[in-house]
Amino acid sequence: MNNKMIIGNTEALCLPELGITGLHTRVDTGAQTSSLHVDNLLCVKTDGENFVEFDLHPDVYHLEETVRCKAKLKTSKRIKSSNGEVEHRCVIETMLKIGGQEWPIDITLSNRQDMTYMMLLGRQGMSDKVIVDPAGEFLISH
Repeated sequence: MNNKMIIGNTEALCLPELGITGLHTRVDTGAQTSSLHVDNLLCVKTDGENFVEFDLHPDVYHLEETVRCKAKLKTSKRIKSSNGEVEHRCVIETMLKIGGQEWPIDITLSNRQDMTYMMLLGRQGMSDKVIVDPAGEFLISH
């Protein structure tokens, strides 16, 4: 337990394989899976492998800014959202970086346009590397 980072309920995370730094993220111990808001999701096949291409908004305050990303499709999953709706989502695996540490996580790609944060970090993505202080914000990233 001593080597676990204490993070807040909101952190600025990096997804280095997608070229994203400082992405304001809601840390949610009540959610099992991590989720990332994307637009213009497109499934493509390259050299016999399935990939997804999508637009990501790295700054919630400047939605006109987008980054086009491409990642290998790991699987698709049925997810029940907080409002009770069930949807099929694409799942990618990518590296998460926070506080100088980095580890792979699965992220579902979804429409979070009505949410305050473009990314939600769920329990599976936290792995066994962090402890969440629900009263804190940006404890590691600012």
